[in-house]
Amino acid sequence: MSTTVLSSHATAPPVRTLGLSRGKVGVLLWAPLFIFLALVFFAPLAGMLGLAVKDAELAAVMPKTVEAFKHWDGRMPPPAVAYEAVARDLRQAREDRSVGVVGRRLNLEDAGLRSVVTLTARRLPDALDDRQDWKSLLAGIDPAWEAPVIWRALKHSTGPRTDLYLLDGLDLKRGDDGSILHKSGTDAIYVDVLVRTFAIALSATAICLLLAVPTASLLAYVGPSVRGLLMMALLLPLWTSVLVRSASWLVLLQKTGLVNQLLETLGWISEPLSLIYNRTGVLIALCHVLLPYAVLPIYSSMNALPPSQMRAASSLGASPMLAFWRVYLPQILPGLSAAGMLVFILALGYYVTPLLLGGPSDQLLPYYIAFNATQTVNWGLASALGGILLLATVLLYALYVRLVGVHRIGLG
Repeated sequence: MSTTVLSSHATAPPVRTLGLSRGKVGVLLWAPLFIFLALVFFAPLAGMLGLAVKDAELAAVMPKTVEAFKHWDGRMPPPAVAYEAVARDLRQAREDRSVGVVGRRLNLEDAGLRSVVTLTARRLPDALDDRQDWKSLLAGIDPAWEAPVIWRALKHSTGPRTDLYLLDGLDLKRGDDGSILHKSGTDAIYVDVLVRTFAIALSATAICLLLAVPTASLLAYVGPSVRGLLMMALLLPLWTSVLVRSASWLVLLQKTGLVNQLLETLGWISEPLSLIYNRTGVLIALCHVLLPYAVLPIYSSMNALPPSQMRAASSLGASPMLAFWRVYLPQILPGLSAAGMLVFILALGYYVTPLLLGGPSDQLLPYYIAFNATQTVNWGLASALGGILLLATVLLYALYVRLVGVHRIGLG
């Protein structure tokens, strides 16, 4: 009897819910999360990256010019129809009050073209004669229309796609012959800013890990009551706004602040130190903000290890240092890796802290992204800089995974 029952259970058909297999049920359970991520994360991200190569402003304001440039390679002098198209489009743009759009777009190609476009649109006659000499009309308003620079700029701006913003974000530009050239002098800033961003993020990560290891070790080996108090002190900054924390450090680190007064009282310094509007203030505030994100993964790894392992290594003749390197460190490495990656990625995106506590040479790439998005209203360059930062982060993470192994990072 019992054998028959067990056999019938062993050969029972797969469990189905409302006529659906387990695989379909799993898909339905994951579908809401996937749709949510697609709507609030992937779609906005794709839209932002699309702005980095989108170039439809000129086509919307000067459609006749774009049509006239379709069969022009940009090397020979522009066709005669192009002069008429430019004059009629600028005349219409003046009526539509959209000349500023044209000037702003051309100014990205060559500084100074905004004034040429604005002056031309303002001085064009109200009535345009179909039989007049269009080239002489434009050149009579501004001699710049006789130079090839403005015509190449118009050709490069016809869209619908452009590499202008991506090249600008990498301190590159296109020459007159279409080749890619390196910018020089004050025009080349973004590569240095990107390197600075990663250097500050790596410095903050290293400092946080050095502080997090002893802190996590203390949390792992104290009693429950003391651990609760220490954990509350650790997590308390997370309940405070980043802006408030950064502003507090601004007060504490100034020359008449509490830190300098304490150091002078102890006799460690004879005059106040410069701790703000430089790299020192940025790193202090960043480490204060990011330290909990480093401590918690390391503490999780340490708390899972039984203390008997270190005692066993000691009983077998290993010194404390050898036992740490051969027994303890390999087992907490996933926590260290997870903490390092988490702190590093978070540090790359900080904007408020360097803005308040850093100087002009301490601003990270997010500052320039915000500046181009809000001050110069150059959404294409802001999106390109964001895409470059995202791509560089992904490439570094992929390299790190390849060197260390995803199974040792604690994230996979």
